[in-house]
Amino acid sequence: MPHISDTLLDQIRTRFAQVDNCPEQGARIFFENAGGALALNSVVETSARYAAIPDNQGRDNPGSHELVRVINKAKDDMRVFMNAPGGQFFAGESGTELLFRLIMNACLGTSEGTTVLGSTLEHPATRSACARWAGVARQKHVLIPHDDTTGTIMADAYAQAVSPDTVVATIVHTSPVTGMGVDVAACAAAIREVAPECFIIVDGIQHAAHGRIDLTAYGVDGYVISPYKMFSRHGYGLAWISDRLTALPHNSLINGPADNWEMGTRDTGSYATLSDVADYLEWLGGEVSDATERRAKFVAAGEAIHAHEKTLTDAMILGTGNLPGLAEMEGVTILGGPDNPAREGLVSLTVDGVPSVDVVKRLNEQGIRTHLRKADHYSGNILSPLGMDSCVRVSMCHYNSIGEVAKFLGVMKEITG
Repeated sequence: MPHISDTLLDQIRTRFAQVDNCPEQGARIFFENAGGALALNSVVETSARYAAIPDNQGRDNPGSHELVRVINKAKDDMRVFMNAPGGQFFAGESGTELLFRLIMNACLGTSEGTTVLGSTLEHPATRSACARWAGVARQKHVLIPHDDTTGTIMADAYAQAVSPDTVVATIVHTSPVTGMGVDVAACAAAIREVAPECFIIVDGIQHAAHGRIDLTAYGVDGYVISPYKMFSRHGYGLAWISDRLTALPHNSLINGPADNWEMGTRDTGSYATLSDVADYLEWLGGEVSDATERRAKFVAAGEAIHAHEKTLTDAMILGTGNLPGLAEMEGVTILGGPDNPAREGLVSLTVDGVPSVDVVKRLNEQGIRTHLRKADHYSGNILSPLGMDSCVRVSMCHYNSIGEVAKFLGVMKEITG
């Protein structure tokens, strides 16, 4: 398994903006990565550079030609990173907007009286889009209950729920509340076993920062990410769609290119920052492996990221040095349980007798940034069945350190003591 050494971790941290300091708060530990990962310094520089360019794409001048080249390169970079030899990539307003658009067209492009299938584990972006557009298309929307104990959903749950009339299905790659990953390839295979022509759309927004994306292996029709959660910046989302989803009727300009799914002129700088992310992950893969081929470097980077984040979550749950872990602290409940192989860099918890809002506040007062998840329209699908009104989400990424985890555990020991 590729490994991130302490020396390499120091190099990694120099490549990210505000890695240990907030311009408003000062020194802080950033454990709010699920809400938006740190941005690469190169992304910040690229964004400023492209913000100054007045040229548009599609003109016959050197500036315009360069913008087109940059966009095409970014799409090619994502094609290799996500292992997507077919289909197309395009940018949109946000990950949520893109999921709505893909699901809308999939529902409207399939027959009335059929079934749209999803799960209760999913973010409201997919659940809401399916509820809305299945209704418009006069289709039945079915939600499979996820496993409250493990905080995830397995392929056999899809296998039991899918029917031959299932025409659209959604899968969340990683839950933003429990932090548990889903075996997308296995779930998609279970769906196709019964409904081979089903359009399968994946919410990869929470998973993207953890690497290891392989669209060829998944056999799906749509995959959406929010680049600000993958070391880029806010202001856009990125979607991949298969050739057959591309061919469905969709919003487009009269007499325009039939396969174009982009709406208007997109920001070239957003595409350029995707190349910055790809360059970074390629560098990381080269540092943790002997790989020479680009795709192999991306795979190695993803494996190293996963391994390092497991080290961090294991330390947080089981303890590090002479500090007890969350599993040993009295009154602490860990969503999904303390021993869960599906976990991806995130621990959500509650503390008996201490409101989660107060836990987040006390951690923040000690310079540790976490996040409160409430049983609202974002997280109620996960928390309400557990009888919880809120929880504390502690989300890490591969640039975080064991030292930061230790400081977190020190404060948690005081809070629970």
